[in-house]
Amino acid sequence: MKIVSDQAQELIQYIVREVIRNPELRIEEDTPLVSSGIIDSLALVEILQKLEDITRLRISAGKVQPKDMDTVRLMLGTALRVGKPSLRGN
Repeated sequence: MKIVSDQAQELIQYIVREVIRNPELRIEEDTPLVSSGIIDSLALVEILQKLEDITRLRISAGKVQPKDMDTVRLMLGTALRVGKPSLRGN
């Protein structure tokens, strides 16, 4: 049985529902998204905003490369690595 963090699950659901818009497509924490062409670089801006909401961290887009956003696991790791506490209230 694979345990997926709540943040990862929320991000996966968001990507499937709002970005890919294909509920039939199953993605996991380690599914390549950018390198496989499932999502394009334009979608990364939208995903980065959601990642900030989920993690409650401010992530400078200038510190993030497409390779840092290829999988949900990498996205969350990048948020922890480069993110700063958000001043926005959630």
